[in-house]
Amino acid sequence: MQLIECPWCGPREEVDFSYGGQAHVPYPENSLDLSDEQWAHYVFFRDNTKGAFRERWMHSAGCRRWFNAVRDTTTYRFLAVYALDEKAPVIP
Repeated sequence: MQLIECPWCGPREEVDFSYGGQAHVPYPENSLDLSDEQWAHYVFFRDNTKGAFRERWMHSAGCRRWFNAVRDTTTYRFLAVYALDEKAPVIP
């Protein structure tokens, strides 16, 4: 079982968390003006990065707070976790 570091609760088992998708995806500025194709692109199209990838996670069985994480998609290892209002760490 993998442990994930919650920024507020500390390390907890992976089953306590819910995946929230790619982090740092901005909401469209003029959402009412978007076509169906543009909405589909915003909702469904995400990067498919090999290596360090920024994601959103929620500690759903704990404090129920969202946070961001940098995870290596090739090893599944978490490289960093940080609160939503914190700046993303630089990963070499």
